[in-house]
Amino acid sequence: MLRKELPALAEKVTEELRSESPALSALLADLGAEESRRAVEQAMLVALGYQESAERVRRPRDLVVTPLPVAPARRELFAALSGAKGVSDVALAEVARCAGWPVPARVQAIALASPAEAPQLAAALGDALIGTVDGDTCLLVPDPGTQTRARLEAALKGRVAAVGHAVPAGDTASSLRWARALLALSPGRGGPDARPAFVDDHLSALLLLQDESLARALSSRWLSPLDDLTPRQSERLEVTLLAWLEGGGAPEAAKVLQVHPQTVRYRLRQIEKLFGPALRDPRTRFELEMALRSRRLMAHVRRYRSRAGRRARAVASTIRPLGMAREARVNGL
Repeated sequence: MLRKELPALAEKVTEELRSESPALSALLADLGAEESRRAVEQAMLVALGYQESAERVRRPRDLVVTPLPVAPARRELFAALSGAKGVSDVALAEVARCAGWPVPARVQAIALASPAEAPQLAAALGDALIGTVDGDTCLLVPDPGTQTRARLEAALKGRVAAVGHAVPAGDTASSLRWARALLALSPGRGGPDARPAFVDDHLSALLLLQDESLARALSSRWLSPLDDLTPRQSERLEVTLLAWLEGGGAPEAAKVLQVHPQTVRYRLRQIEKLFGPALRDPRTRFELEMALRSRRLMAHVRRYRSRAGRRARAVASTIRPLGMAREARVNGL
């Protein structure tokens, strides 16, 4: 009953904090409505002894209530499918029978930023299997061919979520891995306009970012001619080179960059002086594009992690457990 009523109660408390506390109002506005509500849920559960303190949270999307209880057989089945617990095909079939969840030919993972309403989502998506992976609440959607993209978007609208690629049941861990990786790169704010992110839309980005050390080595190998330039000069030539590689010519790059084609041609002459005749080699152009895309993606990840870290510290330092004395005065819980 507590878990059913907590989201609505947290929303009311958040509104009270926003209207009664000017100091908190600015912070809550910066966090956004959904993230603020989740932070208040966290504080309430800490006060009641159901959750650990927010100071131990790693990032804003972890400021959520703990997942709702799941039947033991279903937990076992989720662990087996996710690779967390190795079992034989015979044992898997038996666990699936006990769980009342026949293993489908294909599954699709969904990683959620908040476990709120996970059972309702699971029911809406064909009795999806609920489980957790390193603190992330995840769903395994059976027979994803029956779940159109429009249906997934409608069910997940307003939530921060990432949808993995459809895989054979034996590859469930892969869909979970990439859904969680994409969730970690997604903006942490929910709200009515929030939309789920789909791994299928970000395959190349995830591929480039699967090993940041290799991505940095790739950038160092091919973009070293830019090292002696100022940051502004390097940025200008990088975006020009990438636009040229993607578009195939100066006019196309000029349209993307919204500059005159002659400006692009001037920059390309500078680029040719730096990189030499290697630019005419197809393999070099391919690896240069990969290096440029990797550098841009890593910069995006650094900015996101920096913002996420600041928000987490702000919430952790502002919202505290109520304490035993005040806990007794909380009404309605």
